[in-house]
Amino acid sequence: MESILVVDDEPDIAGLVSYNLKKEGYSVISAADGEQALQEIKNREISLIILDLMLPGLNGIEICRIVRQNVTTRDIPIIMLTARGEEHDRIRGLETGADDYMAKPFSPRELIARVKAVLRRTGDRRKPEEVINLGSLLINKDRHQVSKNGKPVDLSATEFKLLVYLSERRGRVFSRDQLLDAVWKDESFIEPRTVDVHIRRIRMEIEDDPSNPVYLKTRRGVGYFVDGDSKS
Repeated sequence: MESILVVDDEPDIAGLVSYNLKKEGYSVISAADGEQALQEIKNREISLIILDLMLPGLNGIEICRIVRQNVTTRDIPIIMLTARGEEHDRIRGLETGADDYMAKPFSPRELIARVKAVLRRTGDRRKPEEVINLGSLLINKDRHQVSKNGKPVDLSATEFKLLVYLSERRGRVFSRDQLLDAVWKDESFIEPRTVDVHIRRIRMEIEDDPSNPVYLKTRRGVGYFVDGDSKS
């Protein structure tokens, strides 16, 4: 069942929207302000957000921007609601990353139609992606991206490949030669110390303290491994 987050500080509007969504078979989560909305987005799997522009505290534009900037939430479709009908508000919402826009008052039937259309249109981008979860460190294999605490980590293509190889085999220790064969394969004239250089660069990006790594560790005299118990 698809879960829809309704963010609106007007109880009557939130109740009306929730009632009609539930009638269509959707699971509905409600939030009355921006902070509560961000907490729900963080803790739940959300299929779509119906987001009021005018909210106490963080407004809809700010919430939309935060959602779009976080690699773990940026693909959640957003329909923005507002009591204002001016064109500049609609453009502002869409430019921030909203997928659709409706001005209050609106027809519940039209809103449901918009919800279904947006979910169909954004279906491909919401398909589960292959992500390696190391606690606060996420490795998205489909996007070739790494993020830590929701912020992007800058790795080269080879560094990414090396990190993925070790992360998929958590706890197993690999020598330099084994990693050369696995990651560099048939490339000629690659020195074993090249592995050390790349490991050091990866640690500089993903570790809080590269000299005392939490994720990418060394087994002295043997090789390197990604700690299977990393929860940081």
